Amino acid sequence: MHPIRTLAALLPLAGALALVSPQPAAAKALFGAVEVDQSKFVIVAAPIGDGSRAQLNIYEQRTNARPCFAVQAGKPGVVDPLLSSFDFTGICNRFIDGNGYSLRLGEQDLGTVYRLSVVKEAKDTLLMALPTKAGAGPELVIARSGGAGNGFLLLVPEPGWKLMRRQFGGRALGHVYVYRAAAPEAMSGPAAPPAPVAAH
Repeated sequence: MHPIRTLAALLPLAGALALVSPQPAAAKALFGAVEVDQSKFVIVAAPIGDGSRAQLNIYEQRTNARPCFAVQAGKPGVVDPLLSSFDFTGICNRFIDGNGYSLRLGEQDLGTVYRLSVVKEAKDTLLMALPTKAGAGPELVIARSGGAGNGFLLLVPEPGWKLMRRQFGGRALGHVYVYRAAAPEAMSGPAAPPAPVAAH
């Protein structure tokens, strides 16, 4: 076969192989993350059915036209989701499932390998990140209510965790990250052994 024709025949195959080649493990996530005013958000364990189970809700106060939520002091704090009583379009945001929120650690968008789940215990309610694929990593405790209850409970982030907004091409999107700048120690592997002490 003529060498030029051979090259032309191989080009489509090379393109197809490029499409299925794995990306480098350290490749940056497709989406960026930008800071938000944490005081405009609440992370909530919203009751399901009789309250024995709960799901994650995140409410955002976008404008001051009307309050979107009210929080009663206490352990646990009880949240009144005021936005459920009026048309909150343009005033509030409500994120209620995986389309509205996901897990992110530093530059890694982990929404496809972790799910955010509310876990009720006898004396506490936890927001946890649970791996959905083998080898994705350990279970992570992200926030706690600080007490037992069956209503809309405020979830207080553990140290290092906060909310950020997803960004693409310099534009903020309608999706929030439950975010930590670096993996918790539980995901960092065993600590290095201490250096030997020099003899005197």
